[in-house]
Amino acid sequence: MAGFIADEHDDVMSEINMVPFIDVMLVLLIIFIITVPVMKHAVNVELPRASNEKEVVQPQTLRLSVKADGTYWLDDQPVSDEQLAARLQAAGQDSPQPDLHIRGDRDVRYERVAQAMAAAQQAGLKKIGFITEPVHP
Repeated sequence: MAGFIADEHDDVMSEINMVPFIDVMLVLLIIFIITVPVMKHAVNVELPRASNEKEVVQPQTLRLSVKADGTYWLDDQPVSDEQLAARLQAAGQDSPQPDLHIRGDRDVRYERVAQAMAAAQQAGLKKIGFITEPVHP
């Protein structure tokens, strides 16, 4: 009957064996101690900044005014018909081409505005616009 009597020293262990856990942690600690200095030693390089947006160059604007008496004013300076053609020809050669804004007086003959438009077309200007005043109710 001695086999049926429980010994007080044969109790089940309820503790976790920490030795394998400590071994794994020490191995990880050694790996991190070796790899962290390698990652920190990098060459500092000043990298250029690039943008994928296209640079937009705004063309200049020529302002042509036709007064009631038929005289031309280019950028607030009076010009003759020959000077107007020469200046528009020079502007037509620029890259990018400037925009031409025509402002005609209400009382000017349409013929003078049409002559200015024809000179601009012969000079090769492609963007021609008219400036008007809005009607206020």
